[in-house]
Amino acid sequence: MKNKICELLEKNRQNTKNGSLPTYIPELIKTDPEILGIYISKLNGEEFGCGNYKHKFTMQSISKVITLMLALEDNGEKFVFSKVGMEPTGDSFNSMMKLEIVTPSKPFNPMINAGAIAVTSMIKGISSKEKWDRILDFLRKITCNPNLDINKSVYISEKSTGDKNRALAYFLKDVGIIVGDAEDQLNVYFMQCSIEVDCCDIARIASFIANNGIIPSSGEKLVSKKNAIIAKTFMLTCGMYDGSGEFAINAGIPAKSGVGGGIMAVVPNNLGIGVIGPALDIKGNSIAGVKLLSDISKEFDLSIF
Repeated sequence: MKNKICELLEKNRQNTKNGSLPTYIPELIKTDPEILGIYISKLNGEEFGCGNYKHKFTMQSISKVITLMLALEDNGEKFVFSKVGMEPTGDSFNSMMKLEIVTPSKPFNPMINAGAIAVTSMIKGISSKEKWDRILDFLRKITCNPNLDINKSVYISEKSTGDKNRALAYFLKDVGIIVGDAEDQLNVYFMQCSIEVDCCDIARIASFIANNGIIPSSGEKLVSKKNAIIAKTFMLTCGMYDGSGEFAINAGIPAKSGVGGGIMAVVPNNLGIGVIGPALDIKGNSIAGVKLLSDISKEFDLSIF
């Protein structure tokens, strides 16, 4: 399996030239756009990587899956989905258009920015610091990486340029979706997006989700099976922004992308995949990463359909 995946990675490396880096977060445009790497973490303990899998990048929207599971564990489905919907939007990830034209004015799903900001605000903690500590501790345990932390330069860059996210948060506060100080909630959101990882970390999170909320290496259960299934379902229907349907047809596995170039993909009850390819397509997904995952899924018959 490893040799064939490495072969497919090199085949797809040329696709990095067809993408571009995101310009709205200045720190992210400093990355080499030709980077492409992948790491596989199987539930039986086997792991391997190909290409630039050790390259460090920030989670960005991949973190939305983590905060969703934590918010569900803290509050239960009924409360979470009273504030955030369950449907794809067909709009870009940072759009606020439907918030203004749909009643009630709640985000369509937890994978768009408005929904993710709302979800992060639901995580329990008496302060934004306590919420942040819980998110980071949760991730460190899942990845078996006690050194996981934020990239401060990216965090500062996100916070200083995040006016659209700020507008979303204040709108959500105005209509009662989030409570408390909007800036405090936003700060936690900017920090979660700025967590620095590599493909190994992402693959281990994916294998945790593939294993229905149980850390494969230790057998420790952190998330209920139902909440892990909810996370996988949102990844499949909404995880690749407004390219989710196309990815579901071509690859057929739950996945979540981030504008840092990362993709987290889950093959239920089998393995987790972490991909990095900073050059993005027009929808905000790693252009080479999407093609690589589609090729791997076809080669090894990984589609869940």
